[in-house]
Amino acid sequence: MTSIRVAAVQAAPVFLDLSASVDKAIALITEAASSGAALIGFPEGYLPGHPGWVEFLPFEEQSLLLGKRLFQESLEIPSSNIDRLAEAARANSISIVMGCCERIAGSTGSLYNTQFFISADGEYRGKHQKIVPTVGERLFHAPGNTGSSCAFPTPFGQVSALICGENSNPLSQYAAIREYPVVHVAAWPQHFSAAVPMQPVIRLVSAALAYSMKSFVINAVSTVSAEMVSAYGSLPGGEFLNSPLARGRASVISPTGQVLAEAPDDSEQLVYADIDTDTVIIPKIVHDYAGHYNRPELFTHLF
Repeated sequence: MTSIRVAAVQAAPVFLDLSASVDKAIALITEAASSGAALIGFPEGYLPGHPGWVEFLPFEEQSLLLGKRLFQESLEIPSSNIDRLAEAARANSISIVMGCCERIAGSTGSLYNTQFFISADGEYRGKHQKIVPTVGERLFHAPGNTGSSCAFPTPFGQVSALICGENSNPLSQYAAIREYPVVHVAAWPQHFSAAVPMQPVIRLVSAALAYSMKSFVINAVSTVSAEMVSAYGSLPGGEFLNSPLARGRASVISPTGQVLAEAPDDSEQLVYADIDTDTVIIPKIVHDYAGHYNRPELFTHLF
């Protein structure tokens, strides 16, 4: 039996400020480790922020200027900022799943919606780029080039991760299932569009995902900061952000789809749960979708 504590981040970055956002991330990493966490999951695009303004602002000067700033402040891999996070992981003996907007060195214009993995010994272990940008993200993010891989090993088992809508994509789910994760990090932005309330979607998707994967799911969610709202400007339709359902809640879900821990409100905080990784075994005996409970050869003609 392996018992560990996991931490789900519910916090905003320092909007479109990479260095300050890394500072804030390191503070959260240190806080989680001091509370005994062995793994911490961060929201979508945490470094230096997710381009949520595209759901409100037309593709004109204000949106483009924010996009320019996003590009200028986006993370390169490798870089000194990766080194800073790796040192924080090593110093605190905690594994990290981090969301970022990734800029390729020497490029201009295109970004990637990326998650990267750092082990508790401070080693960068790889990245997963979102396979298809969602809705307005397509204005800034290119389709990912990292293939189906979305997991890395830890002393307590495999940890997988997917970004927002990928967590409800059946093929992305299957790719993650094939990695046999004991913990999965689902990364979410600060809000969806006015047409989609965030809280019920995250609860539905993550419970179903945990049940299908037979793994624990960490829901890491950004918050809507005052500086985000200020940067968005007039926000046509933005009043929906005041709805209690419009913003997500960080949580940890069991392999049977039960909520183990959830943020009680939308303030910045870390959500913890103590888990036993052997809990995944019995559910896998019932449904192992990467093994005995599947027949992939019957479905190959669909592709």
